[in-house]
Amino acid sequence: MPASRTDSRSFRTTHRPVSRPPGSRLPRALLLLLLLTGASVAGPAAPAEAASSYGARAVAVAASKEGAPYAHGASGPARFDCSGLTLYSFRQAGRDLPRTAEQQYEDTDHIPRDKRAPGDLVFFPDGSTMGHVGIYAGDDKIWHAPRPGTRVRLERIWSGNVRYGRAS
Repeated sequence: MPASRTDSRSFRTTHRPVSRPPGSRLPRALLLLLLLTGASVAGPAAPAEAASSYGARAVAVAASKEGAPYAHGASGPARFDCSGLTLYSFRQAGRDLPRTAEQQYEDTDHIPRDKRAPGDLVFFPDGSTMGHVGIYAGDDKIWHAPRPGTRVRLERIWSGNVRYGRAS
C-alpha cells in the first residue's frame, strides 16, 4: 500500500536528518568505499552475486573520477575514454586489464545478466566488436566515460544489448 502525503509529512517532522558541521560531507567515492567495505565485513555475498574483489575496489576508484573529462585514448589519472577508465580503475584496484574494450571483453570471464554484481564490466557491442565499456555499479547503473564532450559519470544502462564480464 503506497504511503500517503500525510504519512511522508509526518515522517519529515518526526525524523530529522543529523546536522553536520559545514564541510564535513563525505565524498561520494569515500561513502561508496565505506559501504563496500562494510558489506565485506558483514559476510560474503552469495557466489552467484559475488564480483571479484578487484571489481568492488574498481567501482570506488571509478566513482572517485566522477567529473573527469573524456579524452580519446586517455587512461587517467585526469582524463579518460571508456576503456581507459576501466583500465585505470582496475589497475588501481590491483588487476591489470588490456587497453581496449574488445581486448577487455576477451580477457574477462563472461557471465549472464542475472549473475552480474557491482564491479563487473558492462560491454556494449558495436557490430562484431565491443564499442563501449563501463563498470557495473549496481541498480542497473554503470560508471563510464561516455564520449567526447562529456565527463565520467554514473548512468543507467540504456540498452538491453549488453554483455557482462568479470575480471577475476
